[in-house]
Amino acid sequence: MVDAQGPPARTRPGVVTLSSWLLILVAAIQVVNLILTLATIGTVRDVLRDAYRGTAAEQAGDFAYGAAIGGAALTLLLAIALVVLALLNNRGKNGARITTWVLGGILFCCSGAGLVSNATGGLTGGGSTGGNMPSPEELQRRLSDALPSWYGPVSNLLGLVALLALLAALILLALPRSNEFFRKPKPVWEPPLPGGTYPAYPPAPGYPPAPGYPGQPPAPGYPPTPGQPPAPGQPPAPGQPGQPGPSSAPEDRPGPQPPSGG
Repeated sequence: MVDAQGPPARTRPGVVTLSSWLLILVAAIQVVNLILTLATIGTVRDVLRDAYRGTAAEQAGDFAYGAAIGGAALTLLLAIALVVLALLNNRGKNGARITTWVLGGILFCCSGAGLVSNATGGLTGGGSTGGNMPSPEELQRRLSDALPSWYGPVSNLLGLVALLALLAALILLALPRSNEFFRKPKPVWEPPLPGGTYPAYPPAPGYPPAPGYPGQPPAPGYPPTPGQPPAPGQPPAPGQPGQPGPSSAPEDRPGPQPPSGG
């Protein structure tokens, strides 16, 4: 018999560590974008209110404000999730790696679409120009005048860096060295040391003796049949007269007299 030793400690490869740092970088960029959004959403709402005042889309400013607040909350949750996944990936949790691929893929698609939208006009791209609705060019001009000049370039740069970092993190988790790290190790079997003895099995516990049956009382003797002598060594049954033995008549009783001659 040989003893199974525990799995050896795994060494985390550099590609997994780098992937986790990239995920944390993406989370930090998400937090920065959250701060920028909260700092400028009031200005964006005022611009949209003025641009759509007196039109059928007069509530566009309030709608954009509510959507921005909801997006900010979602961004914060995504940032926290990325940090947690990065820490679990460093510990070799394969379930965390799969979750990172799923969540990271969704985030990559959404971030890519948002980056393209910002580069082509942001909120104003594809807007309707019917009736008295403002044109997309007019909305873009008003937003550019109201927002700081650095807001657009910084927002686009952060989005691009986050997109590339996320893509690199997902690829690093799929490399062969990462696969070996996340694969569940098999137990290592080692032979016994020279001169060692095999451990003896403990003796099996004994079974307790079966409980004995109580002794049966002897069957009572049957009384002898009337007219039959009792068995030797047995007293006569109560109420039965003793049987006369085969002895002769007592001497004091006269026996039968022979007839007299005469």
